[in-house]
Formats: sequence, C-alpha cells, structure tokens
Amino acid sequence: MSTSATTETQPTHDDVPPGTRRRSRINPPVFFGSAGLILAVALSAIIWPTQTEKYIGSVVAWIADWFGAYYFVVAAAFLVFVVGVALSRAGRIKLGPEQSKPQFGLLTWSAMLFAAGIGTDLMFYSVAEPATQYLAPPVGDGSTVESARMAVVWTLFHYGIIGWSMYALMGMAIAYFAYRRNMPLSIRSALHPLFGDRIWGRLGDVVDVAAVIGTIFGLATTLGIGVEMLNRGLSELIGVPVGVGAQVALLSLAVVMATLSVVSGVQRGVRRLSELNVVLALLLVLFLVVTGKTTFLFDALVMNLGDYASSLPGMTLNTFAFDAPTEWLNAWTLFFWAWWVAWAPFVGLFLARISRGRTIRQFVVGTLTVPFVFVLLWVSVFGNSALDYIRTGGAAGAAFGDAAMNDPASGVFALLEQFPAAPATIGLAIFVGLLFYVTSADSGALVLSSLTSRLHQAGDDGPIWLRIFWAAATGLLTIGMLLAGGIATLQSGTIIMGLPFSVVMLGVMLGLYKVLRAEGQKFDTLRTSLPSSLSGRIGQNGTAGGPGWRQRLTRLVSFPDRRHTSRFIDQTVRPALTEVSAALAEQDITTSCTEAPAGETGLPALTLVVEHGEQPSFTYTLWPQAHPTPTFRMNTSDQDDTYFRVEVLLAEGTQGYDVTGYAKEQLIADVLDQYERHLLYLHASSAPAHRTEQIEV
Repeated sequence: MSTSATTETQPTHDDVPPGTRRRSRINPPVFFGSAGLILAVALSAIIWPTQTEKYIGSVVAWIADWFGAYYFVVAAAFLVFVVGVALSRAGRIKLGPEQSKPQFGLLTWSAMLFAAGIGTDLMFYSVAEPATQYLAPPVGDGSTVESARMAVVWTLFHYGIIGWSMYALMGMAIAYFAYRRNMPLSIRSALHPLFGDRIWGRLGDVVDVAAVIGTIFGLATTLGIGVEMLNRGLSELIGVPVGVGAQVALLSLAVVMATLSVVSGVQRGVRRLSELNVVLALLLVLFLVVTGKTTFLFDALVMNLGDYASSLPGMTLNTFAFDAPTEWLNAWTLFFWAWWVAWAPFVGLFLARISRGRTIRQFVVGTLTVPFVFVLLWVSVFGNSALDYIRTGGAAGAAFGDAAMNDPASGVFALLEQFPAAPATIGLAIFVGLLFYVTSADSGALVLSSLTSRLHQAGDDGPIWLRIFWAAATGLLTIGMLLAGGIATLQSGTIIMGLPFSVVMLGVMLGLYKVLRAEGQKFDTLRTSLPSSLSGRIGQNGTAGGPGWRQRLTRLVSFPDRRHTSRFIDQTVRPALTEVSAALAEQDITTSCTEAPAGETGLPALTLVVEHGEQPSFTYTLWPQAHPTPTFRMNTSDQDDTYFRVEVLLAEGTQGYDVTGYAKEQLIADVLDQYERHLLYLHASSAPAHRTEQIEV
C-alpha cells in the first residue's frame, strides 16, 4: 500500500498537515472535453439563438416520445433502491472507516443538505406550480376543490422524496467508494465494480464528462430561473427594468459572490451561507403563517402531507397513457425528473463531501427527510396562501392566478404584496433568493472543479482557479440559454442532458448493489468463521506455549506512554509483520509491508498488504492512537495524562481492539486469524451462485 493510501485509514482524515498534501491538478480529457462542449453550446446560443432554440425543441420532442416512460421507471427504481438499502442491514455500514466521525454537526449538515439541493427555483415554483395545477391540471377540470387539493400535492411530488432519492443514491455511492474503499471522490469510482480498472481510463473520462455536462445544464436552469425571478422582484421593489441587461448584471453579481464563497471553501463560505439561508427562509415562512390565515394553513399542511403520502405510489408511475397530456408531462414531470438527474452528480458529490463518518441509514434518512420537511413547509404555506387568494380574492385573485401561471417569476412577489410590510418582505425574499442562488452556484463550482481534477485525497477540492472558471462558465451558459428562448429552452436543455447521465446512474446503482452484497457476504463469513485463537482478545488460555492469564491481566490494566508504545512497535510489531510478509513471499504471494505517520502521534502506523489479483486485497494495519488516561489511573505518580493504543484496522476500518502488549507470536496469530477470515470471504464471494447463501442487501 502506498503512503497516501495508508493515510486514508487514519481516524480523522484532516489530521494530515496541509503542507504534506500534494496539489490537485486538472484532468485534461475531462476538463477540455466538457469545457469545450459547454462553451460551444453557450456561444452558439448567443450567436444563433433562434436556430439553437428550434434544434433543442425538436430533440426534446423525440425524447418525450421515446423515453417518457423510461424516466418514470428509473425514478421509481432509484427510490425503491435507496429506501431498501437504508432499511436493510447495509444501512449500518459507515461512509468511511468504522472509527470515522462526522465532520459537521447535525444542524449544520442538515442546512448544507438542502441549501445545496434546493435553489431559487423552489421560490419560483412554490407559487407558480400550485396556481398552474389548480387552473390547468393535467386531467379534469380546473378551478375545482379537487384540483385545489392536488395542486400542492403535484408540487410536492415534483420536489419530494423521489428527486431526493437520486441525490441520496449518488451521495452514498460516491462517499462509500471514496471513504470506505479509498478511491477518488468521483463518480467513476462507483462504477469500478462493473468495469474494473478500465474506469480509470477513457471510459471513466466519458462518465465524468457526462456528469459535468449534466451538472452545468442543471445549474444553468436553476440560475436562469433565479435571475429572472430576482429581476422581477427588484422591478417590483425599486423599479429595475425587466430584461436581458438586468439579468446579465444579476448573473455577474452572483458569479462574483459565488466565487468569493467557493474560494473560501466548504468550512467557511459554503457552510456559513447555508446556515444563514436556512434561518432567513424559515423566518419568511413563519411570517406568512403568523400574518396569514394561520388555522387554514396548518389544516392545509396536514391535508397536503396525507394526500401526498396516499397518492405517491400511484403518481410515481402515472404516465397518463390514456390522457396523454404530452405538453404537460414535458413541462412538469419529465422536466423535473431530468432536472433532478442533471443535479444528481453535483449534489451527490457535494453531499458525499460533507457526509464522511455517517452511516448509510443516517445519510439516506437525512437526505430524504430533512430537505423534504422544509420543502413541505415552504410549498404548503406559499402554495396554499396563493390558492386561497385565487379562490377568495375575486377579480384581483383571478388576475393574480393568471399572472402566476403565465408569468411565474412574479408569483412570489405578487403574493407577498397581499401581506403586511410588503416592501420589507419582498426585500427579504429577494435576499433569500439570492442566497439560494449563490449557494447553488458556489456548491456547483466546487463540485465541477472536483469532477474535472485529479484529486489526491477524498477531502481535497479542485484548484481555486478552476472553481473560478466553472463559476464563470455556468454564468455564460445561463446567458446563452436565456437569449435562446429563456426558461423554456433551459428546461429543454436539461431534459436532453439528463438522459445520458440517467444511464450512468443506473450503473452506479448496480455497482453499489454489488459491493454492498459483497460486504454482506464478508460480514457473514467473519461471523461464521472460527473464533480467534488469541488469549489476549477473547480470553482463551493462549496459543500453544503462550502466556497465561496473569500477563493478560497486566496488559489490561496497563496504559503505556509514547516511549513504551514506540518500543512495542520496534520490538514486536515491525518484526511480526515483516516475518509474515516474508513467509507469504516464500509462497509466491505478492505482499508488502509499509509504514506511514499515524496522524499527529509521531508514531508510525504499519500496514501489511496481501494482494490477490483482481479480488480484494487483504489489508492489516496497526495504528497507534493517543487517548486521555482514565482518571482512576491518574493517582499513580509515574502515569502520564495520555496513553496509547495500537488498534487493528482492516480495509473497512478499525476492529475496535488493542494489541499493545501482545507477544510476537500472538500478534502473528492475530494477523493469520484475520487473513484466514479474508480468504473465507474470497471463497464465499467467488463460489457459484447456486452454492452460496442468498445475501440480503
């Protein structure tokens, strides 16, 4: 194992001093391929807007005819898969070594979850879609009680757990392979179980290019919607003219803000903006609840949740085969599913970046529920407030409904005008929209820089200049699409670019299923294999000729300092692993024994690697860790306040036991115990399917 790979097994990834990290650099095929294509599309849209709009429209019509049902099926498959994995025993698996801890607290992590995955478009559609689905539903008559009940439910359907399941799939797959399998934090890593090492070549480059293109079109759609809405809000507030000039200026401002945020990194810029975004958005929702029809809004919220839960199974696969509202499907469900797919590499990679140390179950439950709770509150409060005004506001309400349906960007601000302190709330809404806008742009630039870079460690980000480039490129593509037909063209481009990446997502799902199934087989193998022969760990009388219970007792109540631990490593650990490595080499087995610094302890961590061709290698690491000395031992005069444990780490992380004080023969016996279990796992995983027990994922 290389030094960098060994370092991946340390308990806290960021313990490595920044000066020891190699700089990330671009991946030329991915960067130049994706950047060239995106710049070509952007410039074509700017130079030939009419022709570009016409071409995109014809491609979307073809996709809707031939792949409409496909989008419904894959969306349902993603939801079933992620929920199934979370509920199964695989949900207990950590996205990282077993000893890893979450980098961010629950509240900060939750804020970053939905701030990355929700943009200004939620404000845009929280009024526009309920109004549209009420006045012009996909089937049946509009302006009825039934269409009013379903209007918010359709919005929740398009912003609900199906879309977030796509983010959850990509996020847990990328995080699993990066933090548990020590692979690069990239989408191609998740395809390694299907394609092997070929994924590190041209095939992987194609996958990353598809991810970059899908991501930037999804971002451009969000930014286009956001800039149009912000332009409308500023027009209502201070009279800024609505037009391309103002929108280009707003885009430029957002690019500058996103650049400043993304340059400062996740810990400062992205994190702080996400937290501020959550607080202000919740204040805006609370204001509408308090100053509006409070009882009605609470009743409607409960009703919407019940209708959504009861209608979700039928809506998920409802392709309207007999009704065939093609234009409605293209404008709504197909667009949203393609949009979620296009955002999946961006949001999934970002969520993986912030979720190291959480279990798969925690990750899936958090991703599916935390953002949806906010979506439910926002859509229900804004959507039902809009519907109530349309239904009870007379001619003014009817005019508001028509405006929200035909000029969606004006919907939120027109609604806020019906509440007290309208100028202040409109200004707050503009600022919240700008934060949504910037957090999407800065997170997107961060992820795009990672996708187009060769990162050395899972916690690294792309170079600063590359983040700036992608922030600017996203703004340029947005301008081009706005000139070539506005929001409709952006939506159409998303449907087109989302299609190829949906195939990649299916591969990611199959690859993740394969490795989780293999990990389940390994767990079963370790559970059913023979118990360890070590006296020190499970209390037997020891190996043949080994020490007895008195030495074991002495070891249990000893808390060695750095000097004793260093001597143990020199006199026992290094000779034991060296002898095992040499003995395996005599059997013509490829093996290596390497050392690397164990974080900030100043002691070496030693790793034995036994290779098995294309099958998983056996990795056995002895990792020194410093711990506070228990208080009951601090009354001894010669006891330091810190003691050291030398823990056993396998490929999946710590095994939770300390080998300090073992004799060389005992330590060799432990290595062989773990190696024998690994061989049993390899045997079980390579046996014919009809001879192996069915493993539940």
